[in-house]
Amino acid sequence: MALQLWETAKESIAVYTGLSPGTFFTGLALGLAGYYLLSSLFGSSDRQYERTTRASAEEMQPLPPPVQLGEITEEELRAYDGNDAAKPLLMAIKGQIYDVSQSRMFYGPGGPYALFAGKDASRALAKMSFEDKDLTGDISGLGPFELDALQDWEYKFMSKYVKVGTIKNTVPVTDGPSHGKPVEATESHADKPTENDASEDAAAGTTESASGAYVDKE
Repeated sequence: MALQLWETAKESIAVYTGLSPGTFFTGLALGLAGYYLLSSLFGSSDRQYERTTRASAEEMQPLPPPVQLGEITEEELRAYDGNDAAKPLLMAIKGQIYDVSQSRMFYGPGGPYALFAGKDASRALAKMSFEDKDLTGDISGLGPFELDALQDWEYKFMSKYVKVGTIKNTVPVTDGPSHGKPVEATESHADKPTENDASEDAAAGTTESASGAYVDKE
């Protein structure tokens, strides 16, 4: 019975396709293999797209409002470099701290400017440098073009991000050299006659004496 069905199938294949049974089944196998291959490729792409869409949706969730930190040290600022997802992503320019959480793709971990996060990167931004030695707020010795570039960065941050604090200046501020004597002492000395005043008074006395002698003589 099975042999008769097989013989009938071979005759039908030859009649309807013009192919030998071996060629027909080989082509059929190749077609099925190609179908499964394409299905697996497009299926994985769809799953990847779903994962990407889900991740994007999570990233697009509303960010919490910026929290004002006031004045903090550079050491405290390093805790806001993006490695702790529960904390905002912060960065400072010229001692002013900004919340850059909305640009986590640039300043967060893995971003092109991630090394600037959690630091005052004024010098690095002015020089467009990615060297560790330039990751500082010290801008002394910069040229006019570098200072202009830094000013452009500052304007960009001021217009795009919220300022949340300032960096505490740990360098003590010293006044100019003291000249020793208080103001009161200076004023008291002003009341004393100077050497010129004494000379003028002596000259005036001599003139008066001379005038009196002349009158008495007459």
